[in-house]
Amino acid sequence: MLKVYTEQIYLTPENRRFVFPLLFDLWYVPNTELLEKYQIVSEIADCDIAVVPIDIARYDSSKRQQKLNDFIKKASDLDKKVWLYSGGDYGKSVSTNAYTFRLGGFATLLDSQTFILPSFINDPYVILAKEFRTLDKSPQAQIGFVGHANNSFVKRIKEYLLFLNYNFKRWIGKIQTDFQPFYSSSSKRYKYLKQLEKSPEVETHFIFRDKYRAGVKTTEEKRVTRLEFFENMESHPYTFCMRGVGNFSVRFYEALAMGRIPFVVDTDFSLPLNQDINWDKHCVIVKADKMVASLIDFHQRISEEDFEIMQQNNRKLWQSHLERKAYFLKVYSLFKVARK
Repeated sequence: MLKVYTEQIYLTPENRRFVFPLLFDLWYVPNTELLEKYQIVSEIADCDIAVVPIDIARYDSSKRQQKLNDFIKKASDLDKKVWLYSGGDYGKSVSTNAYTFRLGGFATLLDSQTFILPSFINDPYVILAKEFRTLDKSPQAQIGFVGHANNSFVKRIKEYLLFLNYNFKRWIGKIQTDFQPFYSSSSKRYKYLKQLEKSPEVETHFIFRDKYRAGVKTTEEKRVTRLEFFENMESHPYTFCMRGVGNFSVRFYEALAMGRIPFVVDTDFSLPLNQDINWDKHCVIVKADKMVASLIDFHQRISEEDFEIMQQNNRKLWQSHLERKAYFLKVYSLFKVARK
């Protein structure tokens, strides 16, 4: 068992959305399996791991930032491992001996003490009220996509203005995250999808949205568009995935949860549990300039049997490694081994 210390004063209803994800299952909605592996202790001297309780972005003010620094120093002085959570699209790496858990970032810039978090999602098959099934291999690669893809000049200008505004806040210290260069994800997504559509050797089923999540407002509109999203994914073996504002894709994890094959444009991203997962067996990662040819080549080379097995293994992978409880059970195993 790993003994976990955190500052419980921060574990309030107001902070529920911002807590270190493991603490959600240890404190707010206790999970029996995780409680068999992790135990919250009241004294930092008794712990194996000191967990900063909330997203470190919540420590933006100078007063709070000092509290964060004091917590890290106290744990380090006692030779305790420290876990940090940096949420949001950008995230932040802290220059300490702490382990940082974050959703994205650039693989070439992340150190060995960074843990990539999956996007923790609900099971899409519960939303669809269906059972998982594999799809047969067709002569042509069948790829689906429903989402925000807009190549208008006005859209690009809006994205750039938002980028400038965000980085001004970074510059004055109001926001503390890692810098990322400007990346017009919606226009790039549109461009790449259109390249796939033009290929006579690829069967595409794309629904382009002008706004994020189709810009819907009402509960019924959200329900309808969400069903359309997952029905498209369920009907096609390949799902086009690419980063958004942050350098990660929620759709990537949704595709795995559905037992589909993520077709991912490489943007120097990093994936979870690299030491435990051979990602080449679960997705197709391609360079943008070779995207269409890479999909055609992969589809031609994979056998019908392996095509079905890959779908089955992707569904199993999400259940065994990427669902929130499963992920932190794997993290437990990694740190348990490290203690020996």
